[in-house]
Amino acid sequence: MSKSLLHPRHWASWLAVLILRIIALLPFKVKMLAGGAFGRFGYRFFKRRRHITATNIALCFPQKSAAEQTQLVKDIFVSNGIGFFEIAWAWWANPESLRKRFTVHGLDVLKKATENGQGVLLIGGHYTHLDLAGLMVNLVADMDVIYRKNNDAVFEHVITEGRKRVFKNVLERSDMREIIRKLRDGRVVWFSPDQDHGIKNSVFAPFFDIPAATVTSASKLMKLGKAKPVFVAHKRDLDTNHYHITFAVPEAEFPSGDDVTDASIINQMIEHAIRQQPDQYMWVHRRFKTRPPGEPSVY
Repeated sequence: MSKSLLHPRHWASWLAVLILRIIALLPFKVKMLAGGAFGRFGYRFFKRRRHITATNIALCFPQKSAAEQTQLVKDIFVSNGIGFFEIAWAWWANPESLRKRFTVHGLDVLKKATENGQGVLLIGGHYTHLDLAGLMVNLVADMDVIYRKNNDAVFEHVITEGRKRVFKNVLERSDMREIIRKLRDGRVVWFSPDQDHGIKNSVFAPFFDIPAATVTSASKLMKLGKAKPVFVAHKRDLDTNHYHITFAVPEAEFPSGDDVTDASIINQMIEHAIRQQPDQYMWVHRRFKTRPPGEPSVY
């Protein structure tokens, strides 16, 4: 660790890390209850995020009544609050302690994709328990992960070191050459292409019937990395204190050779998973931040 991270300007970040470390040590049920309470606190006081979430839900679930939409927004904040506690858990958890916490569906799909030594691009979405699910998937499929560098130097150090403790390779998303190299080496690489990164290297494809800027990286990585696609989705069941991981492949040809078609397939697969448990997706992000030419901001 660089000595510069001990400078007083980083002390607030280290205090936050200490709090997260304490959270990670809490019993499972306490984490879930405290996370839910934190989410309800966020719904009340994080007005900007509440507005973004409510806008997303109104756009994507217009068939729901106003009361149903409001309840879903509240449920989303609770799920995100739990997800915050799950993130802390994931950074320091012993992966082996998670084996009895999850069930895998469609593992044969992933095994078939990897049986000839070909690389696999594991395409997922930003569900609230993303980091924790990554640990679980790694227990059944040795994989690498792609990440975005954190703007805070302390959190970048803690998060990256935590991931390196578990995953063989932790790949920065801008390092396309290294990602392609790992795919060609036959590695399973997890990639989540469902956030709005602007118009550059993106196309507009329907997501809940709304044009959404969707990166074309997945198609490029599969082509250049000579990899197969497998989709992964995950959800938590608080009634049973259990998580479910599902692997699947698209019914349509993918990649198809057309960026818009491929982006549409990705969005459709992620949308299908979201509809199974809509409160567990990260709706707090501006998924529709980038609009087609001439269209005003929805936020």
